[in-house]
Amino acid sequence: MSYLGYVIAAYAVFFVVLLWDLLVPQWQIRRQLRAVRLRKARQSRRHQSVELNR
Repeated sequence: MSYLGYVIAAYAVFFVVLLWDLLVPQWQIRRQLRAVRLRKARQSRRHQSVELNR
C-alpha cells in the first residue's frame, strides 16, 4: 500500500492554495490603485473644465 499519490496530491493542493494566497492580494491592490488613478484623472479633468468655463 503506497500513499505516494495522496501525498503528491496533497502537496499540489497546498502549493496551489499558497500561490493563490500570494497572487490575489496583489491583484486586489493593483485594481484599487488603478481605480484611484482613474478617479483622480476624472477629477482633474472635471476641475480643468470648470476653470475653462469661467
